Amino acid sequence: MALKIRLARGGSKKRPYYHVVIADVRAPRDGRFIERVGKWNPMLPKDGARVELNEERIKHWLDQGAQPTDRVLRFLDEAGLAKRPARNNPNKAKPGKKAQERLEELKAKEEDAAAAASEAAAAPAEEAAPEEAAAE
Repeated sequence: MALKIRLARGGSKKRPYYHVVIADVRAPRDGRFIERVGKWNPMLPKDGARVELNEERIKHWLDQGAQPTDRVLRFLDEAGLAKRPARNNPNKAKPGKKAQERLEELKAKEEDAAAAASEAAAAPAEEAAPEEAAAE
C-alpha cells in the first residue's frame, strides 16, 4: 500500500483549513485517511502559528515509506524533518510567446528608426560638401 502525507481540505467556502494526513494514494483528497498528523490554517498571518505538525508521528510514517506531497514537503523542510531539493526553472521567468513577439517587433522598429536617423544625419553632411566646392 503506497502512502502519502498530504493535505485534506476542511473549512467553509473561501475560508480554507487543511489537515495534514497520512492516506492511501487511492483514497480521495478529503476522504478516508489513516492518521491526522498536523494542521495548516492559511488564513492566519505568516508570522503566527499557521502550521502545526506532530513531528514524532511524521518521522514514524516517513520511516514506513510515506511520501510527502510538494506543499507538505515545504512544511517538513521548515520544521527540519525532511530536505526539499532546490528547484531551478529558468524558463518560468521568460515572457510568453506573444510577449516575445511584441518585444521583437518593438526592437525591429527601434532599429529601423535608428538607421533612418543615422541616414538623415549623414545626408545633410554629404549635401553640404558639394555646395561648398561649388562656392569656391
